[in-house]
Amino acid sequence: MNIFRSLISKVWQDPNAAEVVKISTGQLFLLRPGNIRTSRECIYNDAMATIRRVPNVEHNFLLVITRVYEEGGQELLEDEDETDEEREFLISQELEFRTDKTPEGDPTFVWRDLAGDVDEFFEFVAIGTNDPTKVFFETCMYRAMYERKYARSADSVAEPDLEEFVFRPRTVKKPPPRRKVAKAPSTSSVEEVKPPSPTANTSSPKGKGKAPAAKQFPGTPVYELEEIELYHWEGEQGFVNQGIFSAHIVKTGQYSYVLCASTDEGILLEHDLNSSMNPKFNPRMHSVTWNHVKEGQDVNSWLFAFPSEEEYSKFCTIYLQCGWETLNQLPFSKIKEEDRRYVMSSTNEDVEMLDIEDEEEDEEEVLSELDPDEESESDSEEEYDDDEEEPRPLDGDSNSQLTVGYRGDNAFVVRGNNIGVFRHNPDSGAMRYAGTMSKISTPKGQVFKPQNIMLHEQDTKMVLMNPSDPHSLYQADVEYGKVVEEWKVHDDITVSHIAPTDKFAPTTHEQTLVGASHNALFRIDPRISGSKMVDSQYKQYAGKNKFSGVVTTASGKLAVASEKGDLRLFDSIGKNAKTALPPLGDPIIGIDATADGRWIVATTKTYLLLIDTLIGEGKYQGSLGFDRSFPATAKPIPRRLRLRNEHVAYMNHDISLTPARFNTGEGQEENAIVTSTGQFVIAWDFAKVKKGLLDRYEIKKYEDKVVQDNFRFGDDKEIIVALKNNVLQVNKKALKKPTRQSLGVGTGASRSNIVNAPY
Repeated sequence: MNIFRSLISKVWQDPNAAEVVKISTGQLFLLRPGNIRTSRECIYNDAMATIRRVPNVEHNFLLVITRVYEEGGQELLEDEDETDEEREFLISQELEFRTDKTPEGDPTFVWRDLAGDVDEFFEFVAIGTNDPTKVFFETCMYRAMYERKYARSADSVAEPDLEEFVFRPRTVKKPPPRRKVAKAPSTSSVEEVKPPSPTANTSSPKGKGKAPAAKQFPGTPVYELEEIELYHWEGEQGFVNQGIFSAHIVKTGQYSYVLCASTDEGILLEHDLNSSMNPKFNPRMHSVTWNHVKEGQDVNSWLFAFPSEEEYSKFCTIYLQCGWETLNQLPFSKIKEEDRRYVMSSTNEDVEMLDIEDEEEDEEEVLSELDPDEESESDSEEEYDDDEEEPRPLDGDSNSQLTVGYRGDNAFVVRGNNIGVFRHNPDSGAMRYAGTMSKISTPKGQVFKPQNIMLHEQDTKMVLMNPSDPHSLYQADVEYGKVVEEWKVHDDITVSHIAPTDKFAPTTHEQTLVGASHNALFRIDPRISGSKMVDSQYKQYAGKNKFSGVVTTASGKLAVASEKGDLRLFDSIGKNAKTALPPLGDPIIGIDATADGRWIVATTKTYLLLIDTLIGEGKYQGSLGFDRSFPATAKPIPRRLRLRNEHVAYMNHDISLTPARFNTGEGQEENAIVTSTGQFVIAWDFAKVKKGLLDRYEIKKYEDKVVQDNFRFGDDKEIIVALKNNVLQVNKKALKKPTRQSLGVGTGASRSNIVNAPY
């Protein structure tokens, strides 16, 4: 490296030289080892790499990869909404920068994607670059790391002082062999257990400097691994290795389990298996991450790194069985073999979807959220205008529901026994308060707080559910602002959920609608005299189904969810389901479907469940599950869209998602999914999701709790957001990749604003 000292001094000592070194010819790739379909994706086919100074920030440098266009090529992109011309990476030791060569002998520079998964790296192939230039560039990278770490000039640094920045794979020293213990049976069906023994339930690493209490499990272990690496999420430092522990799943009751990590001296953590753990399984890294939520304490994130694929698979199998039993309060062994396969397949989050077109622009689309965050005026949200007086908040009441109109750009927000009407202002792009349907009451004058509302007949009417009268529905005249009619559905059958006859029926004068009780589906026709239920289109289903939601497609086919977590697909009312998908265990609180019925998204408390209804094999290959039954051996693979555990730790609250929605519009393809939790609006790019990128989402934090959100009808960019005491509109571009900034975390002494997520 000494041969470059003179040259380095010239460029390094000139503070006005923004660029330190440049390699003008190369290609940029994203590496995903283990992902067969997209293990090496080209981002820039022609690019250059530059090391730049960070303006006005001493001792900080950027690695910048810039796309190079052919003559006139950039002009072709001027009309596109988004361009991806440059990537910047703050140079630090965390990048784990290293060099290599291609089979053709071209030098490569590889560094970690700190915004991606643990096994994702960027690779710049310096085509045609000679060895001296490669070594010079590498030396400049190490000098930049030195200056950032020690906050002083690297002018006089010696070659040995840079050795610490040369990446070397980490090795974990194992402790001396410990006393062997008998292995527990690898099954979740165990005999009667002893009464629980008192043990400490800790949520953060403790015991450093003092020995924990002697190991005493609160029940019978059903899984045990003697040596496993345990990591704890510690903010800017990422997942920090806590050492070698034993992992256990312990049965504490008939259908209750805890996850433990221990040493010979005692138990470090003991976490109840429940939905709030939000487990994420990573088959490529043989790791499992989860959250621990305890009232009155911060949310923590933990990780087990397994020594082999065999142990990882064994743990996942037993964990899913135990978790299923906890949620369903039934033995896992009692369900059908095909249903067990369906449940177990939900851990595989790395399988590509069926029949997804691989267009030329896919590479950039898949990687687009790796772009640097850019703020613009159009990204900011607009609250409603102040042209008209806003209704004064009523004591004890807050916004509770949001319904977006199909015509006129209206939005309706339920607040107690009032419904606020808000209208999109095309001049300002804001939501303008337009009026209030006040003191909602029955035709007999009984005031009530609507439990559910649905627009009807081109937004001129609204159907309301009265929680104190579940046998009837009420029709309100939107223009008049009052309930004008009561529809008695049936004397003995309650209405728990309603949906339009088909997805776009509210844009027409269609009179009928779909109703559901806890165990029945039926058609409602308000034109019938007396009870409004159509007797010929009614079917009650055996058992305690506990239906929790119903949605229709553009052709009127139905998907029904339940509190038990199962899904049923119907081609029409009055028949048995064509497809019945067993529960994963978590209650479903909301359901939506694409217009063509190909995709269903069901919302649980902590994750979204995505189902592809296309039958992929067998006699009815190519049909949808609404029309034909899936073969017993080829049920769809359920996909869980969940928040990453480290992001939940930053958000620091127990996740509770609101019903997710696709963007919707006649003749419009669904390309986004939006939901919320707490103060956060969250959106997934559906095109990325269909390619298997399940945890790539964007997020925006508000000062108040988000009650509900949804896209404007016919729009895939504008999102209407109802807060507890506000209604606003936000452009999807205002949502950003989860970083410390977008998650609302204080910067403090942060070395980077990137959420470092190594596992």
